[in-house]
Amino acid sequence: MTAISTDLIKKLRDKTGAGMMDCKRALEEVGGDMEKAIEYLRKKGAATAAKRADKAANQGVVESYIHAGGRIGAMVELNCETDFVAKTPDFKQLAHDIAMQIAAMNPQYISREEIEKSVIDKELDIYKTQATNEGKPANIAEKIAVGRLDKFYQEVCLMEQSFIKDSGKTIKDLLDEATGKVGEKVVIRRYKRFQLGEEN
Repeated sequence: MTAISTDLIKKLRDKTGAGMMDCKRALEEVGGDMEKAIEYLRKKGAATAAKRADKAANQGVVESYIHAGGRIGAMVELNCETDFVAKTPDFKQLAHDIAMQIAAMNPQYISREEIEKSVIDKELDIYKTQATNEGKPANIAEKIAVGRLDKFYQEVCLMEQSFIKDSGKTIKDLLDEATGKVGEKVVIRRYKRFQLGEEN
C-alpha cells in the first residue's frame, strides 16, 4: 500500500470537503492519484454538494456591472471555497449575472433571514388590512396576507427573485446549480447598488 503524505490528504480534503479518514482511504485505494481519489470519493458519496453547507467559502471574486448610460451600477462579492474555482470563466460569469440582476431588480436583502421581524410584521399587517377592506373574512384575510408576504419576499430578496435572463429560475437556483457543478459551496456575501443622484 502506498504511503500517503498528510499534505496530500489535506489537499484532497480542501478540494472535496470530505473527512480526513475518507481522503486517506481514497488516496490509498488509488495509489495517491489526486484525480482518481476525487472520483473515488464522488462515487462513494463522500464529496457531495449537499455536504458543503458548513464549509468556509472565503475565496471568490468582486464583480461589477454598469448599466448602459452609466446611471445604475452594482458590485457583488461572490464567494466559493477555492481560488481554483474563483478563477474559472463560469464563476466570473455567474458573478457578472448576479451584479446585473442587482442593478436591474434592486433587491433590498440577500435572503428573507436578513429581514427584521418588525418589517415583516408591518407588511403582514398591511396585507391583512387590504384583504379585510376587500371584504374578506378574518381567516381568509390571514391566508391572503401570508400569500402576499411570499410575493414581497420574491420582490425584495435577491435569492428569491426570478433571474432576469431566465424567469424559470431563481437566484437561489443559480447558486445551487453552481454548487452542484463545481462541488463547492457558492454564496453571495454582500452587494451594493448605486443609482446616480440617489441618497445613501
